[in-house]
This record gives sequence, C-alpha cells and structure tokens, in this order.
Amino acid sequence: MKTWKKIAIGAGAAVVLAAIVGFTVYQSHKNVVTVQTGKAQRMDLVAVVSASGEIRPKTYVNIGANAFGKIIRLYVKEGDRVKQGQMLAQLENVQSAADMEAMQASLEAARTDALAAEAALNTSAADLNRAKSDAERSDLDWTRAQGLYKDALISKSDFDMQKATHQTAVAGLAQAEARVAQAKAQKDSADRRIGQAGANLTHATDVLKKTTYQAPYDGVITNLPVREGETVVMGIQNAPGSTLMTLADMSVITAEVKVDETDIVNVQMGQTAQVTIDAIPKKTFKAVVTQIGDNAIVRSTGVSTSQQASTSQEAKDFKVVVTLVDPPDDLRPGLSTTAKITTATRGNTLTIPIQALTVRRQSDLVPKDEKGSVQAASPQTDASKDKDKDKQEIQGVFILRNHKAEFVPVDTGIAGTTDIEVVKGLKEGDEIVTGSYKVLRTLRPGSSVKVDNAAPKKEEEESS
Repeated sequence: MKTWKKIAIGAGAAVVLAAIVGFTVYQSHKNVVTVQTGKAQRMDLVAVVSASGEIRPKTYVNIGANAFGKIIRLYVKEGDRVKQGQMLAQLENVQSAADMEAMQASLEAARTDALAAEAALNTSAADLNRAKSDAERSDLDWTRAQGLYKDALISKSDFDMQKATHQTAVAGLAQAEARVAQAKAQKDSADRRIGQAGANLTHATDVLKKTTYQAPYDGVITNLPVREGETVVMGIQNAPGSTLMTLADMSVITAEVKVDETDIVNVQMGQTAQVTIDAIPKKTFKAVVTQIGDNAIVRSTGVSTSQQASTSQEAKDFKVVVTLVDPPDDLRPGLSTTAKITTATRGNTLTIPIQALTVRRQSDLVPKDEKGSVQAASPQTDASKDKDKDKQEIQGVFILRNHKAEFVPVDTGIAGTTDIEVVKGLKEGDEIVTGSYKVLRTLRPGSSVKVDNAAPKKEEEESS
C-alpha cells in the first residue's frame, strides 16, 4: 500500500474518532444546567421591617380663631420657641372690651342695690322687733283693762280706747312682718341680679379673652399662615375656622410611618427601630415603637378603611409611630424619614440566601424520564389518586447531591435583608442552588447541574 493511502486512512480514522468523542461530550452536556450555589451556614439574623413616613412631634396643636376679628398684633414668627403662657397674638377687641366694662358696671350697680336691699331688710327687721314689743305691751294693757272693766273700775270709754290701741298694735305687728318679707324678697332679687350681672361679666370676659392667644405649653411655632391686618373667623358646622398658627412640643419627637399590611403582624409595641432622616444624612437615631394603628389606610387615597362605605382591594398600610430616644434639637415636623423596625432576632441560626427559596407543585416532584413523560407510578408518587394534592405548593430549595439537583422541602423562620432562617430540612454546610432566577424557576428535580459561581448573577438575571 502506498504511503499516501496510509496517511489518508489514518486521517480519516482520526476524524471519525474525534467526531465520536465530540458527539459523546455533546450528549453528556446536553441536559446539564449551569447554576450558582451557596452554603447553608449559621449566622446571627435580624428581621427588619422598613417603612417610610415623616417626623412629627408627639404633642402639637393648631391654634384656631375663637372669635371674628382683625389681627392687630402677632408677637411671634415661625420657628420661634415660646414658653407656656407667652402672648402669641392679639385680635381687635374694642367692642368686647367695652362690653366687659359695661358688664362690670352692671355688676357694681347690682352689688350696690344688694347693699341697699340688705339695709332695708335690717330696718324692717328693727321695725318688726319694735312692733313685737308694742304688741306685747298692748296685749298686757288690754288684758288688764278687761279685768278692770269687769270689776267696774274703769269707764266704758277707757275700755274701748284700750281695745282700739291693742288692735292697732296687732295690725302694726302684721305690717312690720309684711315689710320684713318684702325686704327679704328685694334682697333675694338683688342677689340674683348680682348673679346675673356676674354671668354677663363672665361672658363678656370670655369674649374678650378669646381675642388674645397665649401658648398652652412650651414649644416651637412650626406654622404661621396669617399676617397682621388679616381678618380671621371662627369655625362653624361643616366650615373650619381660620388657623392662626401651629405650636409643637418638640421635647418628644416621633416618626409616623406607614407599614405594609403584610408586615404589620410582625410589629409589636416596644420594639426597637433605627430612624434615618433625609435632611440629616449619614446619621441614624434610635427609636422605640410606641403606637400601632388599628385601621388600615388605603395607600392610593390615604383614607382609613373605616371611613369608606365600600370595601377596597387596593394595597393598604397601617400607621406606626416610633418615638426617637435622643432627637436632635434642629428637627422640624414634616421631614421625610425612614424607620427600620427590628421585629425579631436569632443568634447563630441556620440560614440560606432568600433567592434560593423556591416553590414547586406536588406534581412537579414526580420523577420524569428524559423524554419528559412521567415514570411508572409508585404508591408514593401516584398523582392520579389525589388531584388536589398535585396542585399543592411546597416550599423548598434545590441541594446538590452527586452533581444532581434534588428538591428538599424546608420550614423557614424569620427573614433578614438577604438571608432567611431555615428551621427544618437542611443542615449546616449543605450546598444549595442560589441562581440564576431563570434556572430556579425552571429547574427540575434530578437534573444534572454544573456549578459556575464565577458568572455575574446580575447580568444573567437581566438577560433572562
């Protein structure tokens, strides 16, 4: 055989061999899935609920107009710190001051009339006492005259005169008693006029007092929407009155945040929180949960569900108030803030990355052959026995065993920012599939896998 024929045969054999090897390698990698993995490891885990809101003082009051009138003097400006009882504003008070002076004069007149009535009563009482004395003396004379006349010791004219004198004394006593009763009535009337004048004076004083406004407690003027010269009105039904200013007690500062309805069940009174304020970057303030709202608030409208006539399927939030432990002095109400509430902590607990957690139906866990058909059913995997059970979703992770992905159901506990606690189903050091998202979504139990942790997860997920 010629040399060139031998070379051709050898080259052909090499090509065939290379084709066979390539085909074998291709078939071996045909059903291999490239995954990223991580380890189940123990670490300290903190569950945090994050919510945004704004800074608000625990105690604040909108000082509204209590009377109709023009503002003639504002003693403060926005941002001023005031003390309890300090004058804040003055309304025009000419009429109310005049009314109070008139009521004061009426009260003084009523008191003078009461003094006169009391003097008249005393005079009437003295007259009554004199009339009683005259009546007693007349009664004795009349009794004596009756005895003397019976014994014929006095004349008939003296007897009649004594009788008339006695009747006059009795009538004078009755008249004195009537004058006393009249004086008492006049005294009572004068006392009631004093009460009436006092009530009118109290009313006029209150009206006058409502033209001046004083600070009810120490605080900061956080809002001053009016100016000197403006006319303010008091509120009536369905029409709010003018607001002069807002006074906030900045000694106790809170952050009022809205927590999603799915997280509110984990928030409890007394839990600690970390508060950040947009206006004060790179600083974190400690806080404590002091109030948890009972009514849900519709996120799109901000209206409580208790105020709606119909139900809504929109997303809802709950108001949570956290009180700052040591707030800075330069805080102002309305500043945007974020509160991270610590709802639970676990020390040295078994954890896995949250993205490794996936869900499969019971029917997805039935072993399948390479063609995708269900293998022969066993008593444990017979899906036809219970269709509802096939639809049941099972939470678990994929772990690597002998270069294959096996689905393992797990029970989870608290969730941190990037990791979640595993209560049951895994042990420390188990290698689990953590990505990519597309792989975790489509990976089947028993699939052959290849680990490539060098691939950028972010790029893979974006491309998927």
